[in-house]
Amino acid sequence: MAADEPLVLGIETSCDETGVGIVHGTTLLADAIASSVDTHARFGGVVPEIASRAHLEAMVPTIERALKTAGISAGDLDGIAVTAGPGLAGALLVGVSAAKAYAYALGKPLYGVNHLASHICVDQLEHGKLPEPTMALLVSGGHSSLLLSADITSDVRPMGATIDDAAGEAFDKIARVLDLGFPGGPVIDRLAREGDPKAIAFPRGLSGAKDPAYDFSFSGLKTAVARWIEAKRAAGEEVPVRDVAASFQEAVVDVLTRKAVRACKDEGVDHLMIGGGVAANSRLRALAQERCERAGIRLRVPRPGLCTDNGAMVAALGAEMVARGRAASDLELSADSSLPVTDPHVPGAHAHGHSHDHDHVHEVSKENLYS
Repeated sequence: MAADEPLVLGIETSCDETGVGIVHGTTLLADAIASSVDTHARFGGVVPEIASRAHLEAMVPTIERALKTAGISAGDLDGIAVTAGPGLAGALLVGVSAAKAYAYALGKPLYGVNHLASHICVDQLEHGKLPEPTMALLVSGGHSSLLLSADITSDVRPMGATIDDAAGEAFDKIARVLDLGFPGGPVIDRLAREGDPKAIAFPRGLSGAKDPAYDFSFSGLKTAVARWIEAKRAAGEEVPVRDVAASFQEAVVDVLTRKAVRACKDEGVDHLMIGGGVAANSRLRALAQERCERAGIRLRVPRPGLCTDNGAMVAALGAEMVARGRAASDLELSADSSLPVTDPHVPGAHAHGHSHDHDHVHEVSKENLYS
């Protein structure tokens, strides 16, 4: 571990996980997480107000736990990174406020970074430096995106995205129809292993010749699966839960992997990185591996614990910002619930010498938060 590599603490609060990670260059020193998922389970989804309050309670103890695990004191840090967006506005605000407080108190630079770019960058902690360019398929409860990253700190280009439900959302909704509880991803993955993926021919969204090559749609699939289940129940027949889970999962991962490999080929990129919570899905990993091998593409997928939301990914991107000399954010940094992926980080007003624009952005995002 080189002594001159940046030591950065990252804070992630975009949804229901309070994540605090500490990295030294591309080496992970601590990854502390406090999750409020159980509190949301009885509501069948994430309740923003509950998530924000849980972040508030967990923030300081989680930061202290991470520092202790890493064996460092806060004064040793070279910077503080935080998810500035996208995510739930109230939840983001807690993380951004905490990061600003720590940065100000410690006199350390602050880096407001993008949640999606962080999901790509986390792979550096496991497989070393990201090749440039990298094609990334990000699949989670809120996002299904194909992104081309030429430089993770400054150049991330959206190739395709979901036009309706994200893949993770579809998993949650089908799990609800099958009475399997929340979150739906892990339980469907488990049941699907015992089912037949070819049992039911569910539709593949946006797979026609005239459909957008890299965009995703899971709304039609979700409706088709729900109707199939309803028809079975209406006829008084038993629903073959394992076969439904396997066939539904296959329809999702078939489209995701096919489009991702196609984007790699079209752009001449020989690396595919898969991240986000759904990247923990065993069938997605297996099918992606199979298709990438056939196409001569190297697949990089972080271990499941780094795929779901965590502070390590934010610290990883923060460390990359420091290493590449990117401009720090200023203390007026605002949470932006719809921060575009084309902004891997939010530089301060003086980075480009036009503070007026930044103030305008700040005001607009403040309005978003309270409207």
